[in-house]
Amino acid sequence: MIAFIKGMIYSTTADSVIIENHGIGYRVYVANPQNLRLNSDVILYTYQQVREDDISLFGFLTMEEYELFVRLISVKGVGARTALAMLGVCNVKTLIAHIENNDVKALKSLPGIGAKTASQIVLDLKGKLVEESIEVSAQENQELKDAMEALRALGYRSGELNALHKELAAMEEMTCDAYVRKALSIMAKKSGV
Repeated sequence: MIAFIKGMIYSTTADSVIIENHGIGYRVYVANPQNLRLNSDVILYTYQQVREDDISLFGFLTMEEYELFVRLISVKGVGARTALAMLGVCNVKTLIAHIENNDVKALKSLPGIGAKTASQIVLDLKGKLVEESIEVSAQENQELKDAMEALRALGYRSGELNALHKELAAMEEMTCDAYVRKALSIMAKKSGV
């Protein structure tokens, strides 16, 4: 598999670029090829799609775009061209926010996405795209950090932990055990236990 291509933009089309690398031109399908300047050097992280009648390369300027693309095409009903079109009109952070917030309406507005597919994207990807690291401030106390790691070990997802973290950080400082007990109490109340 070709992980990335480093070379010069030789030409562009409506949906792809040709990158020249050591005398070989690679056609790479990209979102918004018009944003790449001719004769400029570029590194594109690539996904190689192999089908019985075609081998295609899809390219991305960042690893975040690449990783989101791979997650999107794992969803039933989302093909490589559709996922690329989605990334062409919506940046990574916004797209992840739509998925995490169950914003089916916003997802439906993206090219090639209907109501059923938008719901499937949320169902398959919600909670799997948020950063593994919990948002923490530089001066945060170690007890709260340890409590967040303990909750992660208990199987809580990052989306749940980010919300909990904000609540716990606003409280008076306590021990790691006390933070964990308080977090479990908050989660129990939210789930109606």
